[in-house]
Amino acid sequence: MTSLRIRPAHAHDRDLLAQWAVAMALETEHKQLDEALVRAGVEAGIVDPAKARYFIAMHESSLAGRETIAAPAGTLMLTREWSDWRNGDWWWIQSVYVPPQFRRMGVFTALYRHVEQLARDTPGVVGLRLYVERENANAQKTYEALGMVDAGYSILEAEFAKR
Repeated sequence: MTSLRIRPAHAHDRDLLAQWAVAMALETEHKQLDEALVRAGVEAGIVDPAKARYFIAMHESSLAGRETIAAPAGTLMLTREWSDWRNGDWWWIQSVYVPPQFRRMGVFTALYRHVEQLARDTPGVVGLRLYVERENANAQKTYEALGMVDAGYSILEAEFAKR
């Protein structure tokens, strides 16, 4: 029997989460990230929940009533954005990654439902947001199937070099 269990990330997850972030950037945006910089960023987020909160989906399998084997099957990161319009926080879903061998198995849905329930149970949270590449139609369909809608915004940025 197999199941998915969602847990918060811990310090020992840093290297895996950094590897997944690098893989996700290459796969979705064709960007080669500096893994040492990403590792430091993940570590900073794990240590300080005001910066970020990471969750990991664990794929658990039981072998004929014996021991349970658990393997990390995906992740997402939450950050917060204050909304003066709503006097509350939007939680942003970021750094979503599911390794190819675990895709189409409900991993992201489990992660999403977990953080959705946390958000609904947390006073002051007004909703969930995420951004997605315009060309990533599969991801957009997945998000829409979970009840998310196009918010009508484009994301613009002015990126600064790391000092």
